Amino acid sequence: MHDPIPNVISPSEGHVHVLAVSPRRRSVYLEGAHTGRRDPNRVTQVAPYRPSGPALPSRAFLDAQGQRGFVYDSLRPIVFLMRVTGVLPVGIVDGVFQVTVQMMAYSVAVFLVVLAYIGYIRWDKVEMFRTAEGRFEEAVIDYLFTVYLVPIVINPIAWYESRKQAKVLTTMVSFETIYRRVAKKNLVLSLGNTPLLIAIGLPVLAISAMLVTHVTMVHFKLFQVIPYCYINTTTYLIGGSWYIYSNLIGRLAQTVAADFQQALKHIGPSSRIADYRALWLTLARLVRDVGDACAYAVTFLCLYLFLTITLTIYGLLSRIQDGVGVKDVGLTLTALLSGLMLFFVCDEAHYASNCVKVQFQKKLLLVELNWMNDDAQQEINMFLRATEMNPTDMSLGGFFDVNRNLFKSLIATMVTYLVVLLQFQISIPGDRSDANGNVTNTNVTRVN
Repeated sequence: MHDPIPNVISPSEGHVHVLAVSPRRRSVYLEGAHTGRRDPNRVTQVAPYRPSGPALPSRAFLDAQGQRGFVYDSLRPIVFLMRVTGVLPVGIVDGVFQVTVQMMAYSVAVFLVVLAYIGYIRWDKVEMFRTAEGRFEEAVIDYLFTVYLVPIVINPIAWYESRKQAKVLTTMVSFETIYRRVAKKNLVLSLGNTPLLIAIGLPVLAISAMLVTHVTMVHFKLFQVIPYCYINTTTYLIGGSWYIYSNLIGRLAQTVAADFQQALKHIGPSSRIADYRALWLTLARLVRDVGDACAYAVTFLCLYLFLTITLTIYGLLSRIQDGVGVKDVGLTLTALLSGLMLFFVCDEAHYASNCVKVQFQKKLLLVELNWMNDDAQQEINMFLRATEMNPTDMSLGGFFDVNRNLFKSLIATMVTYLVVLLQFQISIPGDRSDANGNVTNTNVTRVN
């Protein structure tokens, strides 16, 4: 006789989708949730949370005491700053993050103002040093300050992915509600003031880097630097949001893994293992959703950082024979900050994936199965197989995985390009002086 088909219950009855399942256990890797009519607080199995619209209650953002949840407080600083800069047109409607017309109109208005500002700057032309110091001043600086304006296209890219990001934000906030139902306690993490410091520090670093670069490398007016500061801030915020998402997922995975280890020491019914297995599957799905929600924006960010680092290092190396000067400070700072941003983007994604998969597999592999009953042993085996079959890598839209191997590959490619560029520079004849002592540059085309 076949098992009865689960019946779907309306999401308005709880914070998560709930499925009424038969008492008989089935060998599947993702069971439905079961909320009993007699005891609505009892949860035996939790299904991955899928946001379904404004019908969800706003208390999903609150803990058991009615205070704001820990996850929401961790995400709020960076989300608020991205909304202010017009990168993330998302608001909170009935307890769910959603793209709103008001926020989209505001984001488009900010984008058009900055775009018009950039057009005026390019028309007015920032006055740069045009001395006889060599090819670096003529080509690399001009090209570098053009490249600094390219990330303005990251705004429309982020708008395109804003619906997916809204779902990810709602899922991350609601994960805390699911955790409280499974672990029977509030979620406590030790992030401290890190989210707030990141939200404040990134704009300060971005603006400072642009100011130092302009002061040391070009003649400029203050109003001409504003669009550069805005664009650099938006790129840093994209990287900062990726860092917060990855770091938060990794901390959540470590917390759930520690709770699961404690639960194994006092294991009772096998349904407790099924609860944590379903909770882990929610985390694994969240890792993949974050990669999909930020796929194009983070891909563009990685390519832009790669180009910026390559260009600035080439500029530094091309001037090294003339000695280190004041103009090298801006290039050094830009290369250093871009390199750190690229490293943290790759490293935090690796950290999140490692915590979600490896940490749980260690706990499962060290479990003593001899004293457990058959149902508990079957649940452990199902949990272990689920960790093997479900991918936990942060993939950017399926194009490539973001991890430490990506950082290593980008560095190797960067070194190759630098060697080729330097060889090309060596092959070009240097500056020569004529009989009157005037400096001429042979075989070099002036870049306007």
